[in-house]
Amino acid sequence: MLYNLNQYRIMWVLVFFDLPVVSKKERKIAARFRKDIMADGFSMFQFSIYVRHCASSENACVHIKRVKTLLPEMGHVGILCITDKQFGDMEIFYGRKVQERISVPQQLELF
Repeated sequence: MLYNLNQYRIMWVLVFFDLPVVSKKERKIAARFRKDIMADGFSMFQFSIYVRHCASSENACVHIKRVKTLLPEMGHVGILCITDKQFGDMEIFYGRKVQERISVPQQLELF
């Protein structure tokens, strides 16, 4: 079944985390978590915030489940799913200057 792609159907998954990095082992675990979510298509938005563009809420659920399987034993991780419209309404600043929005990946619809 094909769905029309629009800014209310397209989703963004945000992963926020604070992981312990005091010991060498903890730094390795934190680095592994970052590498694993990046391998799943997430990209860094800020130091401990990663985002992923998803074509639908169903696709977002797949990636949320995948992140849940990667959760480290210690630390705090939050997962938030928002629409493309909500993500597009975000104001981003670098200091007091408005920052350019990150480019939205091109979405192709196959027939």
